[in-house]
Amino acid sequence: MVKLSIMRCKQIDFRKQNDPAYRNLSKSLGVLDLTALGIGATIGTGIFVLTGIAAARYAGPAVVLSFVTSGFAAALAALVYAEMAAAVPSAGSAYTYAYVTLGEFLAWMVGWSLVLGYGVAAGAVASGWSAYLASLLAAARIYLPAGIMSSPAQGGIINLPAILLPLFMTYFLIRGARQGAVFNRVVVMIKLSVVLVFLAVGASRINPSNWQPFFPLGVLGAIKGAAVVFFAYIGFDAVATAAEEVKDPQRNLPVGIIASLGISTILYILVALVLTGLVSYKYLDTAAPIAQALLAAGIRWGSLLVSLGALAGLASVLFATIFAQSRILFAMARDGLLPSWLAAVHPVYQSPYRITIGVGLFVSLVGGFLPIATIAEMANIGILSAFFITSLAVLALEKKIPPEKLPFRTPFSPYLPVLSALVSAYLAFNLSRLTWIRFTVWLALGMVIYFGYGYKYSLLNQTNELSSARTQIRPVFKRRP
Repeated sequence: MVKLSIMRCKQIDFRKQNDPAYRNLSKSLGVLDLTALGIGATIGTGIFVLTGIAAARYAGPAVVLSFVTSGFAAALAALVYAEMAAAVPSAGSAYTYAYVTLGEFLAWMVGWSLVLGYGVAAGAVASGWSAYLASLLAAARIYLPAGIMSSPAQGGIINLPAILLPLFMTYFLIRGARQGAVFNRVVVMIKLSVVLVFLAVGASRINPSNWQPFFPLGVLGAIKGAAVVFFAYIGFDAVATAAEEVKDPQRNLPVGIIASLGISTILYILVALVLTGLVSYKYLDTAAPIAQALLAAGIRWGSLLVSLGALAGLASVLFATIFAQSRILFAMARDGLLPSWLAAVHPVYQSPYRITIGVGLFVSLVGGFLPIATIAEMANIGILSAFFITSLAVLALEKKIPPEKLPFRTPFSPYLPVLSALVSAYLAFNLSRLTWIRFTVWLALGMVIYFGYGYKYSLLNQTNELSSARTQIRPVFKRRP
């Protein structure tokens, strides 16, 4: 029956995960690599792009509270993810967690939501990178034609840098997780150094009058701002997607998730305070707010330095988001919900190269042709829906496995996972109506693909059909007495 079979759950055989024939991906990442991956995915668009947009359009100086609210919601989700990642150290993140606990259909819908979330998130990053490149060139008095630096919705023809950067990151990712992790670690160090320089320089130029009024658009504006900037916190999910490539995942995954989120949250709050104190929030509605604020304050060298750091920082975010997206699709293809040829692993680099190439091309198109504000909201709703389902998946996990046998358990469970689900749902409902309409259309498309392809070709379905056929054939070949 369809009603029951779409709820079939995947069994994780941990012995098989140590078999190279099953795993396919090399275990090469440690705690430092995971923390750098999480920070690389988190510190970037939120600081360098969305801080200004959220302040100008929604929250004003109260964008600081927007980051606190979103950080609280992300912390709840991160603890839930830490438990799931330690218990189910397999590629796929929330998709795999739902498959193991809640069934195939919900797993597909979560995976499909993450395809939207990560795909458009990476596009937003590419678009922000292009804006900082333009700002950097402008500081050096070099001006490129607007037609090749902006999407059609912003009056341009094509955002060419936003198309080229994802393709460059795709090349690094094809060469494997370890090689990419070394590149990412270097870039993250550059990015953190630039953020600290901005805090030091900007703090000396703060004008407290810029913080008045603190709630220019009311408390509701700060909450709406939290729903928008939540996009900035999705980086720790990228850590979970790397589970199959992690050494000692039961220990290293929770540490990497919590450490990367904690460092990122502190930096977000400090940058929001300094940025809104440096200039009026009204002038921050730009894809390169930090560079523009320093330029407006007369700190041209600072603007130049931040633009350089932003280029490095956003590149690391793009690296992490394309990495996460490709690993989720890899898990879905390996489970038969997508064509299995997509799960092919490169014979030399041991990376899912076909899916990585496909994701890179998709991200290039999103970044090159869509406006960043639209992209950010679509990313948020995709990720929030995945966080909501993962919070429920933890409750199901604890019914299947005695809590004392779990490598890591969410504190105050089941209350904290329930709170995480409620907060994620609340933030999602504060997104615009148009975003919800687009998300509904996306989910409808996902259901068509699942029932048209995934349901039939799922490995679980194939296994069930084989078992059923054997049951029916066996009586025919009974030995004669």
